[in-house]
Amino acid sequence: MKEISFRTKIFIGENSLDRLMKITSEKVFIVTDPFIEQSGIMKEVTNRLENKDNDYFIFSDIVPDPPIETVAAGVKAIQEFGPGIMIAIGGGSAIDAAKAMKDFSIKLSSQQQAMKFIAIPTTSGTGTEVTSFSVITDEVNQVKHPLVADSLLPDEAILDTTLVKSVPASVTADTGMDVLTHAIEAYVSTNANDFSDAFAEKAVQLIFDYLPRCYKDGNDLEAREKVHHASCLAGMAFNMVGLGVNHSIAHVCGAQFHIPHGRMNALLLTTVIEYNAEIQGFFTGGQSFAAKKYAQLAKIVGFPATNSRIGVNSLIQHINQLKKELHLPVNLRACGITKEKLLASIGKISEAALIDGCTPTNPRKPTTKDIESIVEKIL
Repeated sequence: MKEISFRTKIFIGENSLDRLMKITSEKVFIVTDPFIEQSGIMKEVTNRLENKDNDYFIFSDIVPDPPIETVAAGVKAIQEFGPGIMIAIGGGSAIDAAKAMKDFSIKLSSQQQAMKFIAIPTTSGTGTEVTSFSVITDEVNQVKHPLVADSLLPDEAILDTTLVKSVPASVTADTGMDVLTHAIEAYVSTNANDFSDAFAEKAVQLIFDYLPRCYKDGNDLEAREKVHHASCLAGMAFNMVGLGVNHSIAHVCGAQFHIPHGRMNALLLTTVIEYNAEIQGFFTGGQSFAAKKYAQLAKIVGFPATNSRIGVNSLIQHINQLKKELHLPVNLRACGITKEKLLASIGKISEAALIDGCTPTNPRKPTTKDIESIVEKIL
């Protein structure tokens, strides 16, 4: 027996930020990054809170790939301020850090048990506003640690398209490929089901249809909205069923080589699909579960898929074409990683990826050699 539940209330559409005006006479702890704090985006939040007599504190020490030390500082600030509501506004780093802060605060003080958590993403990529996942970085050992617990799920998520229209094209590309990777990995997860498949299929379709438009014109609000929704849908899919080795490797390589998470996922995606699919010959008989699912996904999205091999290759070709349209790097060398640097780290990468929390739901059980092979192929 399996249970499927959706705890997070999602607010979408025009003026969805007005949801904050229902907060009255509360102490509100806001987690964000320095850019958001100094931009007009923060005013959009604080103006709505001030109008309703709320006391708020802004914690803006968030950096990309938030380290453990930042989380500890946030926990201390929460304990001192004693908020009834936490609002995280920003990209995945801000929301992930806020999740960890809230979770550790609850463990340290029963007073924080009732603290409501509202997530407001300003990028379209992680889907973290609807997931029980958080990724925190150990800077000393250069490893990203995924945290997984139901207590990390936000109570509410606000998807306001106006907050993502100023995202730079390069970030739009990186985060959009993170969405695509989330959806595809969820689709072939060993825990995949009809419900997760429905979310994943729609997310993939929206990304192929609208991500290039977002990249070319950030002011295309229809495209922005569709990609923002795709991010949330993909998050709901993988939160139900998990991810795979693509993310396992990306967590380690991203921390090791300081490559943005979505870009690292994009570098790995087609190689991981080839590995999972295990396509042999030209016939459909005897092919893997993953190959059939990839082909099924290709067919649903509208790509040629008369058999599993054609479907898998078609999906790979369209992903490569999408990456080309988004001007993404084709390999690690294009990201400044030399062969010597890779070989010096590959043992550590494969060991850490093998025990990563995303690996158990990968459709093919990898070995250390498999992971090393995948990483070497993207050099």
